[in-house]
Amino acid sequence: MSAERADTQTYDPEAVEQKWRRLWGERRTNATDVHGAPKPYYNLMMYPYPSAEGLHVGNVFAFVGADVHGRFRRLQGWDVFEPIGFDAFGIHSEDYALKVNTHPAELIPANIRRFREQLKRFGLMLDWDHEVSTTDPRYYKWTQWIFLQLYEAGLAVRKKAPVNWCPECMTVLANEQVINGMCERHLETAVELRFLEQWFFKITDYAERLLEHHEWLDWSGSTRTMQVNWIGRSEGADLVFETPTGTPITVFTTRPDTVFGATYMVLAPEHPLVDELTTSEQRQAVNDYRRQAGAMDLISRRVGDREKTGVFTGSYTRNPATGESVPIWIADYVLMEYGTGAIMAVPAHDERDLGFARKYDLEVRQVVESRETGNGKREVDREGGDAEGELPYTGWEGTLINSGQFDGLPCAEAVAAITQWLEEKNAGGVKVQYRLHDWCISRQRYWGPPIPIIYCGDCGAVPVPEGDLPVLLPPLEDFRPDESGVSPLARVEEWYRVPCPKCGKDAYRETDVSDTFLDSAWYFLRYPSTEFDDRPFDSVLTKKWLPVNSYIGGNEHAVLHLMYARFITMALHDLGHLDFEEPFTQFRAHGTIVKDGAKMSKSRGNVVIPDKYIAKWGADTFRMYLMFLGPYQEGGDFQDGGISGIRRFLDKAWALVTAGTDGELGDGHGEAQRKLHQTIRGVGGDLEELRYNTAISKLMEYVNVLRASGSGDAGTPAALLEPLAIMLAPLAPHFAEECWERLGHDTSVFDAAWPTYDEALAQEQTIELVVQVNGKVRGRLQVRPGLSRDAAIERALAEDSVQRFVEGKEIRKAIHVPDRLVNLVV
Repeated sequence: MSAERADTQTYDPEAVEQKWRRLWGERRTNATDVHGAPKPYYNLMMYPYPSAEGLHVGNVFAFVGADVHGRFRRLQGWDVFEPIGFDAFGIHSEDYALKVNTHPAELIPANIRRFREQLKRFGLMLDWDHEVSTTDPRYYKWTQWIFLQLYEAGLAVRKKAPVNWCPECMTVLANEQVINGMCERHLETAVELRFLEQWFFKITDYAERLLEHHEWLDWSGSTRTMQVNWIGRSEGADLVFETPTGTPITVFTTRPDTVFGATYMVLAPEHPLVDELTTSEQRQAVNDYRRQAGAMDLISRRVGDREKTGVFTGSYTRNPATGESVPIWIADYVLMEYGTGAIMAVPAHDERDLGFARKYDLEVRQVVESRETGNGKREVDREGGDAEGELPYTGWEGTLINSGQFDGLPCAEAVAAITQWLEEKNAGGVKVQYRLHDWCISRQRYWGPPIPIIYCGDCGAVPVPEGDLPVLLPPLEDFRPDESGVSPLARVEEWYRVPCPKCGKDAYRETDVSDTFLDSAWYFLRYPSTEFDDRPFDSVLTKKWLPVNSYIGGNEHAVLHLMYARFITMALHDLGHLDFEEPFTQFRAHGTIVKDGAKMSKSRGNVVIPDKYIAKWGADTFRMYLMFLGPYQEGGDFQDGGISGIRRFLDKAWALVTAGTDGELGDGHGEAQRKLHQTIRGVGGDLEELRYNTAISKLMEYVNVLRASGSGDAGTPAALLEPLAIMLAPLAPHFAEECWERLGHDTSVFDAAWPTYDEALAQEQTIELVVQVNGKVRGRLQVRPGLSRDAAIERALAEDSVQRFVEGKEIRKAIHVPDRLVNLVV
């Protein structure tokens, strides 16, 4: 590698970084031999959505942290594959295109070009040979192929379901995209509830596996907790209530022990039996209420502390335990998406049910007696002290009353006993229920992969033959959605009218496009195999590189992207396409960047574009500053003033390197050599655990020791500087490359090996031993490390400053903390 040195006296980030970006490209330093790599390590970072504004500091923080890890692994001898791509389909891109009156087919390529320029300036070790874009037909052909695999396996189904509809976006929203009843993208737009025919993936079939695998996945605890809560496993029972129509209603409950106290039933307004059960006298009231409930979004209906409303249907059901008739109501707080869309109401032992019963004067029957209070209620501090000042007993530490032959049983035992009793009567059975519901992938928008289904009057829904993929997204000048709920693609008649693949008769295409989360649910499978057009992922390369060794991303994707990627991988495994079930061996959630007291985000208007900082300070300084803000898995507060400190540190390191020497280590370098081995040990451990901020602190300490080591005009020996360059390389790669070259090397610093340390050389020659008498510091001793307890106490007692406080007194106790403390109790 030939030397191309600029001014040797001062550090010029722009010149250094331009040079090494060019050389990395020319020498293909970051390109990975995906076929021949002997020691593969797949280091994945979440690919970005290419917005017009470009990457902001929060994005850079995430990417750099993942890159530091990948570069560290490379220096440890791994063949690191660090690809990148662009999540370029979806509503975000389409909405911005509408806003600026530019077609997304023109806007997105321009945005991607800007993103490429930014990403290259950040000094990331990206392999651009394997870039993907979800808008490329070579990519979304295989997204459509995955849909067909799931369809043929019965995992993709079309059904009518309640969905959140944003009148501004004019498409359905996932529950996670609704905030306090408003669209996350339009915070002043109330979300509506609509019933639409949609395509769903049956992720619920995988709920138990998605949950069980968290017992062994090496993931951040916070991410695991979010997924476990989202899946929401509940153990209970299905109870069967007879109705006058002859069609029974099944109710899921986690408290079958309280069934004797069920005094009314509540159905979701959308329940299919509501029409049958509603009497003529109640028809108008029920219809009015259903229209009112239909105007609410699902999230608002889940809010627990709002006032409950409902309407009596006029019909009754039979309690399977008591045989009594109980009234059937409808109420908007009951949802079809959870359980069966029906609940048995036990107002004596459920706060929500009690509030409803009080409002509509329904019976409250106590069936559990608390062991603590001797009754079934909890007293609360309210003026008046009447029944309104009592809350229902909802705990498990109680015994049954008013429950027939089960009186006196503890609640926990009664659950199994009553469930078995009802099962023998064909009126119940054990059931496990999940909060997770099937994944709706239909979107009534333009900018996405068309769903590969054709509808025929004779044959029904027919999959597009694989040989006809991709179903190309047609050009459409007017791609604006409307309130009809019909996709803009329905306007392109020459596109959607096609012959049926089965019978050849006139048919039409599905005009919805698929959710952008389907694009991102498999992109990591595509990266190693981008050279192939005849398969989504090559079996040999997939076996070599997957599952992903390390994935770093944000927890905001815990219950969407990460859950969906796990599901798609499991499904493809079950269908014989993959030999692993989990896509990501290790996942670490990075922290968040805070600006002006709030998380940096576009919606808060506090994003910082990094370009001006990189232009002023250089990418390496900015990289290290971001990694120094705080623990990487927690994040930190972005403040401009801190950047200069990192720059001063790099200037100091530069001065040491430019004045370095090939001379031998001498007796005068003992302290520096000891600090070197301590730094190698400490920085290596910190980088392993993503503790980038403390790794940088240790490097700063080492540089300070080198500057104080008194090398004088002779300069610092290369033996002390070369390890410094290697340790800096993951954090400041351009800077480290230049230092490595100036130290006489003609290969990349990333072809070097991570330095090793000698534990003996890392030991301090002396350590400070604090001596206390009755807890107060009375002396500080310089002693050799590893001093025994007896020797440490002997040295402490011999110290004059300590002797004054123990002389003539009985030493009752001596506390020894090795290499740290002796505390004498007198």
